[in-house]
Amino acid sequence: MPAKSFEIHSIATVVGGHTTPADDYQGGIEAIIRLHPQYPLETLQGIEEFSHLTVVWHFHRATPDDVALHARSPRGDARWPATGTFVHRNHRRPNQLALSFPRLLRVKGRDLHVTDLDAIDGTPVVDLAPYFPQMGPRSTVTTPDWPAEMLHHYWDTPTQR
Repeated sequence: MPAKSFEIHSIATVVGGHTTPADDYQGGIEAIIRLHPQYPLETLQGIEEFSHLTVVWHFHRATPDDVALHARSPRGDARWPATGTFVHRNHRRPNQLALSFPRLLRVKGRDLHVTDLDAIDGTPVVDLAPYFPQMGPRSTVTTPDWPAEMLHHYWDTPTQR
């Protein structure tokens, strides 16, 4: 069966925060997720009661030429094993979408002020929702050792370099 295609439109845009993509030091930076004006304010009603959001966003600076459908070492580092495209969490994926869980600081009109969002200024947000821990993993989460080693500094603040 051929792959189905469909359109997705952004519902919001990231304003401020990180200005360039980076592999590490994503923590402690505040940004705004600004809901587009065609969505009524009541679509955000009650979201301020949650500490974290689930945000789906598009790697808007990536191009289709960036997609890599083969096994490769994460970050090009041979210390880590070659793994397939769907084992990586970067812009080289076919639909170039990402999922983040930023902390919601406050809501002011259409602006959701967040921290620890690893998208950059201008990023289109294609969906958002509050994070429900009850919908997270239900059993023990296991991973190999290399992601923890690779992401050791991911949530450090830029001043911790």
